[in-house]
Amino acid sequence: MFRTMRRSKQLLSMEDTETVMNRCTNGVLACLGDDDYPYAVPLSYVYFNQKIYFHSAKVGHKIDAIMKNAKVSFSVIDEDTIVSKEYTTYFRSAIAFGKARIVEADEWLDAFKALVEKYSGDQPEEAKHKEITECTQTYIVAIDIEHITGKEAIEYVKARP
Repeated sequence: MFRTMRRSKQLLSMEDTETVMNRCTNGVLACLGDDDYPYAVPLSYVYFNQKIYFHSAKVGHKIDAIMKNAKVSFSVIDEDTIVSKEYTTYFRSAIAFGKARIVEADEWLDAFKALVEKYSGDQPEEAKHKEITECTQTYIVAIDIEHITGKEAIEYVKARP
């Protein structure tokens, strides 16, 4: 169902792909938007329990698109170093495909805690708890991953021991 990577030598292991997903702080959600135009939107996320979670307003283009068609992709760029003399970049990235859904109950709480910990982990516990319990104006959306791959520049592959 999903294509295999054409440049398989550059394929990251699942462990390295998950490291990329955990390390990055923003990614791009791609879905089918209005009039079937692609809609890609950058957002903050957390990779938690082999899923991607993000928060969203309860109304808007992103939620409308997900409700219309749950199939999405999500990509992150971990590194993108310009190498001018080689007319290229040395990169590391990951892309996931899956179905998006609005989460509820315990999963909502666990995902929200993971988001808060990722972006505000240095804040006092009381402040983090307050942020979570008082936030009722947003959805937490999960992407149940069906396929995920990571890729890196061939130069990084060649530099490995």
